[in-house]
Amino acid sequence: MKIDAFDLKILAELQADGSSTNQEISERVGLSPSPCSRRIRQLEDAGVIRERAVRLDPESLGLDLTALIHIRMDRHTPERFEHFENIVRDYTEVQECYLITGQDADYQLKVTVPNMEAYQRFLLNKITRIDGVIGVHSSFVLRKSVDTTNLPLKYAGKNARTDND
Repeated sequence: MKIDAFDLKILAELQADGSSTNQEISERVGLSPSPCSRRIRQLEDAGVIRERAVRLDPESLGLDLTALIHIRMDRHTPERFEHFENIVRDYTEVQECYLITGQDADYQLKVTVPNMEAYQRFLLNKITRIDGVIGVHSSFVLRKSVDTTNLPLKYAGKNARTDND
C-alpha cells in the first residue's frame, strides 16, 4: 500500500483523537466522507492502523507506581523467550514487554501497579517465578516528561511498508 498525503493527514487526525467521527476527519483532511472512510478501511486492512484504544489516566485509577524492569534470562533460545513472553502477556500489570539489546538484560517491562507493596507482590509472586529468569533490576518512574503513543508521521511516506509489500 502506498501512503499519500491524505493518508498521513488521516493518520495524524486519528492519533490526535481516535474518537473522531468519519465526518469530522473528512472535514479536517479535505475529503468527502465516503473516500475518507474507504481510506481508513484500507489503512486498517493493510495493518497500518492496528487498533483503536482509549488511554486511561493511571493516577485517577489509583495506579500510582510505574516501574521499568530489566530481566535477564538463563538461556537465549527461541523456546525460552517464547515461554517468557507467553506468561507476561497475560499479566495485566504489564503494559510493554521488549526483547532488548545493549543492556545487561534480555527484556524490559513497563509495569503499572497501585503502590510499592503491590509491586513487591508482583515481582516476587509472578516475575521471579518464571522459569529462566535469573536477574531482575527495577527502576521507578518519578515523572513522565513525554507520555504519548503518537508515531512521527513525518517519516511515514518515505519508507512505509505493510504486510502486503
